[in-house]
Formats: sequence, C-alpha cells, structure tokens
Amino acid sequence: MSATTLFQTHLVLGYAAWLLCFGTYIWPRLKAMEHFEAQRAIATLHGFRFFGLVFILPGVVGPNLPAGFASFAAYWDFATGVLALLALLSARARPLFWVFVVAFNAVGFVDLVMDYAHAIQAGVPEVAGQLGAAYAIPIIYVPLLMITHVAAFYLLLRAMRERLAGRNAIPGTAAGRHPAAH
Repeated sequence: MSATTLFQTHLVLGYAAWLLCFGTYIWPRLKAMEHFEAQRAIATLHGFRFFGLVFILPGVVGPNLPAGFASFAAYWDFATGVLALLALLSARARPLFWVFVVAFNAVGFVDLVMDYAHAIQAGVPEVAGQLGAAYAIPIIYVPLLMITHVAAFYLLLRAMRERLAGRNAIPGTAAGRHPAAH
C-alpha cells in the first residue's frame, strides 16, 4: 500500500472514530450544557493548538516536509490556540469571551480547511513519513478539532436563534409560541 493510500485511510478512519465517539459521548453532553460552558469546554481543547508549532521543529518532522504546508499549519494552529486561551482567560468578561470564541473558531476552521488544501497541493500525503512524530496530529487530533469547530458553530447559531426567539416571544407565553398553541 502506498504512503498516500495509508495516509488517506488513516485520515478517513480518524474522522470515523472521532465521529462515533463524539456522537456517543461528547455531543450529548455539550448540547445539554449551558452555551457558555459548552463553548468553554471546546475552547479548552483548542487551547492546546500551540502544539501545531511542532510542524516547524527540526528533528520532530523530517527535513523534506514541504515548508509551505508546515509553516502555514504551525502558525495558524498557534494563532488559534492563543485565541482559544484568550477566550478562556476572558471568561469573566462575557462579551469579550464571545468575541474570542468566534475568532478562534473562525481562524481554526479556516486553518484546517487551508491545511488540507496546502497538504494536497504540496504533496504531503506522498511524503507522510516526513511528518515524523507529528503524524498523529492530522490523523488523531485534527478530526476532533474540525468536528468541535462545526459543533461550536452549531451551538453559536442555536444560541442566537434562542435569543431571537426570546425577543420575539409574546409576554407571558413560552418563547416563540402563540398563546393559542398552549
């Protein structure tokens, strides 16, 4: 089996395993949490994205890992991690917290999509062995990061819909329901 086929198989199976785990164990808890606490949990996971700097650490990755991929992935991961940490640090200043939540999710999502594009363009699957010890990042860590970005956006949209429904509610009724619907 070629390096490309192995890498792609690992990547697909990483998503499959995380989707099964996420759907069974993580998603039900996140949906049941208050919006702030759910986003805080997701930010905590993404706070470790400084680890992406390993893509530019000689000795951890091979010398033939395409630099265009490695630098972009490293610095955008780092930026996402810093934004997630800033969200956590600003938890007591809720408006600022929400700004950082949106920022780290937007930057992080764009990072991962662009990482896939750069990896394909630079031929990373063909030289996947050059990832060295960092091989586990795209196979095990990135699928969970992408899934949690999608979940975070969904939760943000759900919170906005609930707020809007509350504003449009008729006083004395359940949010968004007409009195005759009771």
